[in-house]
Amino acid sequence: MLKIVYMAERLHNVQHKGVKFMDNVKEYVDLVNEPWGRMFYDLLFTQLDIPQLPKRKILDFGSGLCVTSNHYAEWHDVTAIEPNTEMISNSCKGNEYKQIHGGIEKIAKFNDNSFDLIFCHNVLEYVENKEPIVSELLRVLKHGGSLSVVKHNRKGKVFHSAVFWNDPQKAHVLLDSNANDKSNYLGTQYIYSNEYLSELAGKHNGAVKEIFGIRAFYAMSQDNTIKYTNEWYQNMFALEKSVAYIDEYLNTAFYNHLIISKSK
Repeated sequence: MLKIVYMAERLHNVQHKGVKFMDNVKEYVDLVNEPWGRMFYDLLFTQLDIPQLPKRKILDFGSGLCVTSNHYAEWHDVTAIEPNTEMISNSCKGNEYKQIHGGIEKIAKFNDNSFDLIFCHNVLEYVENKEPIVSELLRVLKHGGSLSVVKHNRKGKVFHSAVFWNDPQKAHVLLDSNANDKSNYLGTQYIYSNEYLSELAGKHNGAVKEIFGIRAFYAMSQDNTIKYTNEWYQNMFALEKSVAYIDEYLNTAFYNHLIISKSK
């Protein structure tokens, strides 16, 4: 599993450098042993804390390379929805899950209260009008179920731009709460706040019950060679896991992870 979970971070890095997407998806599959995404997924799976039993019905919306879908499909009934055919053709295999090609229109086909858990990871940034998606996801979520949303954090992007990418000009622009960012492949990133998502969820019977940080320190180091060492990785993982719950650090982490519950 660890060989597979490196992929999404590597993809993010090569996209930022402006290399064509499809070439890097193929390259990415060949370079799965690089440690670029391992921290993200190890922290994500720890924070989700989903036991193997009882078997749950899970929806992964905007599943990308299906790293998360494939991971949980070992024990649970997982449905993955992804609009990008290149992502699907290069998706992680190994465990059985249902793959659907499409977007929000596919969710509309599910009955109310269909899923125990729903993942929506790094998806809403690329949609200007987020309410229809949040509304539909909460509609098909069971009462008492959880919606997991991973999102870019503006303060984290400011730190990341200034320190990791050595781009203080971009960091300065991103200080503006109305400024958007841009992905070389996926287009405009409509950055949004945790407060905005909380208000949006509240309109559709949802409430934020937990917020975590993901990757507060990991990318600040530009010495990639040390990231291959097990001792450094384990120490950094322990640190990241500890600060993920502390406001001062999660507020400046590159990603925020929100768990939204649907009230009964």
